[in-house]
Amino acid sequence: MASLNEYVNLESGNLKGSSKEIRPGRTAHNVSSSSLRKKSDLTLVSKVRFVFLRLLLTNLQEVVLGTKLSILFPAIPLAIVAHICNFGRPWVFALSMLGLTPLAERVSFLTEQIAFFTGPTVGGLLNATCGNATELIIAFFALYQRKIEVVKCSLLGSILSNLLLVLGTSLFCGGIANLKKEQKYDRKQADANTSLLILGILCHMLPLMFRHSMNSGAATSNQVLELSRASSIVMLLAYTAYIFFQLKTHRQFFEEQEDDQDNDDVSEEPVIGFYSAFAWLVGMTAVIALLSELVVRTIEDASESWGLSVSFISIILLPIVGNAAEHAGAVIFAFKNKLDISLGVALGSATQISMFVVPLSIIVAWIMGVDMNLDFNLLETGSLFVAVLVTAFTLQDGTSHYLKGLVLLLCYIVIGACFFVLRTPPLHHTNVLNRSDGSSAGGVMVI
Repeated sequence: MASLNEYVNLESGNLKGSSKEIRPGRTAHNVSSSSLRKKSDLTLVSKVRFVFLRLLLTNLQEVVLGTKLSILFPAIPLAIVAHICNFGRPWVFALSMLGLTPLAERVSFLTEQIAFFTGPTVGGLLNATCGNATELIIAFFALYQRKIEVVKCSLLGSILSNLLLVLGTSLFCGGIANLKKEQKYDRKQADANTSLLILGILCHMLPLMFRHSMNSGAATSNQVLELSRASSIVMLLAYTAYIFFQLKTHRQFFEEQEDDQDNDDVSEEPVIGFYSAFAWLVGMTAVIALLSELVVRTIEDASESWGLSVSFISIILLPIVGNAAEHAGAVIFAFKNKLDISLGVALGSATQISMFVVPLSIIVAWIMGVDMNLDFNLLETGSLFVAVLVTAFTLQDGTSHYLKGLVLLLCYIVIGACFFVLRTPPLHHTNVLNRSDGSSAGGVMVI
């Protein structure tokens, strides 16, 4: 009987050579997500006589059951059923967020499988595009429904979560677990990411400072909008240069080092074929889009039912749940004293959100006729500035200990408490509450 790998070869049609020859450069995101994967037992599947049925069962085994988060997959149909049956919109919101958690990890797995066939460059581009698919899709649906506050707060929360919560937890847990070991990491990757983050915070601060330095009026609002769109184009150009830097000229800064390849759960060869991986990726992206629409549609009801502001839910809860798999992987590798992987996950995701997802949302809003700008208001921009500043100082010497992680965590707790006590008016699908200068009551733009 032919092996399953031979069927994978037949399906792809172009996979040749040993696994070492085709193995793509694995980034920190791939390695982090792989910590939550588990080996599939294909003993029973291999005994199926029909080739097509065997391939189907193999795909189901590897894609659906090949993660330790598979226990959360039932939340997806439950969220859909709750929505159809009008069971309760807060329940729909909660179940949709839980359903997004394993999907985000599976997208990382599928992009890695595709990279085996396309090579590291195309695979890296695909990972750079799909790495934060959840945040991107939620942002697009929120823009479509004119909920600019949700877009801004969710993206801001993703950056704060990666810089303070994920990195802080990783450094703290890694420091506690390795008290008697010297903890070092390569500063090259950290320096490249922090430089882009500083550029991103500058692009966020300029519209805010411009608005406060000018007299309020419609002209100022239009000028802030034009400045934001120009800054977004610059940010996208910088991110394009970063991708070229990461995948071409300085790939060695971002790839997994050979001495880090001791994860028994990571396969050195593809476990499903190219077309299967591509089909699964398209299907899971569609499911992410469906759940994201439910999240955006029911977030106000969850806010009213739970007594939490939309700002707090968008900035704190959404990023934690949406990226739980990736965050858990970063902490796991910090326990193993592999801080390069943990830093690659936290800083890489924060950079991708700040320099790609945020400016892309501005451009998409421009195309859709939605007046979204980079002015995140004083409280939000100040929190982002402090987060980037504290992170840059924390990573400046190339060494780590638990106190650095504790400081980052405490910063996140204080910022979370600030948005917890912040109360904003309910969201509306109109811009009546907006002032001409783009600000709103409560310190957050309400639309």
